[in-house]
Amino acid sequence: MIEFFFKELLGLRDCLNYSENNLEEDLTAGLIALQSHLETMLERVQKNSAILQKFQAFEIRLLKLNSLPGTIDHLLEEGKNYFDLDVISLCLIDETGEIAKTLNNYGYSRSSKNGLILVDGKGPLKSIAIEPYVGIYEHTRCADFFPQIEKQPTSVAIIPLSRHGKYLGTLNLGSYQLDRFADNMATDFIEHLSSVVSICLENNLHIEEIRQVSYIDALTGVNNRRFLEQRIDEELKRSQRNAEPLSCQFFDIDFFKSVNDKHGHQGGDLVLSLVAATIKHQLRDNDVFARYGGEEFVALLSNIDEAKALEIAERIRKAIQTLVIAINDISISVTVSIGVSTYMPDSASISIEGEIAARLIKSADFALYRAKHNGRNRVENGGVVFNKQGL
Repeated sequence: MIEFFFKELLGLRDCLNYSENNLEEDLTAGLIALQSHLETMLERVQKNSAILQKFQAFEIRLLKLNSLPGTIDHLLEEGKNYFDLDVISLCLIDETGEIAKTLNNYGYSRSSKNGLILVDGKGPLKSIAIEPYVGIYEHTRCADFFPQIEKQPTSVAIIPLSRHGKYLGTLNLGSYQLDRFADNMATDFIEHLSSVVSICLENNLHIEEIRQVSYIDALTGVNNRRFLEQRIDEELKRSQRNAEPLSCQFFDIDFFKSVNDKHGHQGGDLVLSLVAATIKHQLRDNDVFARYGGEEFVALLSNIDEAKALEIAERIRKAIQTLVIAINDISISVTVSIGVSTYMPDSASISIEGEIAARLIKSADFALYRAKHNGRNRVENGGVVFNKQGL
């Protein structure tokens, strides 16, 4: 009996030892699993924190921009880096053409800017709901928002942009990862991004409206001297960067004082408006054209050399000469004298656009003076301006 009881005690001891060993192993396994879970959560928190920091940096930069081209470039170019995306496009509704005009005034090349889409409000933007679309790329639904790209994304987020009930367009994000944008993902981030981008676009569009008004000559409807003085440095920088010529044409209406004396200021205003419209009609949309003061106008022609600038000036002179202007039932004709100069960049690296701008305008003005002196209604060449005077 005692022997049996002793064997039972030994068996119980073995069971207790086995249970303790199992419990220790279970606890160890549980701790390992918990540590792995905590590490995964920590990695996710760190990743989310990094994404949040990137977004905050993107947002701060976006809010500081005060021009429409700068905002567009930041969205299309920097957005991919900030959010690790493969494709970004921006559709903007431009029913009146004002956005296109604003970008042209900046010399902004829309044709070379992949991802920027301007529509009249009747196109593909009207085919989606105000709510964002997030999910796999469907060609029939998404193709219009990702045009002219080599490789279509596999998952997308098409984010409507609106402000105070006005539909501005869409910001379109694309990834080659199928699971990057899923239809069951939370849209808090996307909705916040939509709000920030919409605010920035609206603010910049308003700024551009005010800026355009301040740059327009009220009488003729063309740009004013202030606009020219801002743009000439930009055009010179682009000329230097692309190693392309920049030509300047200086116009003066012949005997304009006699028009005012004979037909009054209303007659003079009509002549100014019609001459300005005729000159502008002969120029390209991306050329800078401004009323310089009084009866004088200046045009800047990018990537136009000396010979071509003289040819264009002669064509403008002939177009104005054929104008017949009716003032109080009296038909009159007017002519213009034109001076031309051309800037040719060379290999020298410079940062003195203001000095070159002054010489370019001065050379065209001297040529205009010669045209006046030599009989008016003619084109005179002021020659080529280089980086350094005397070259």
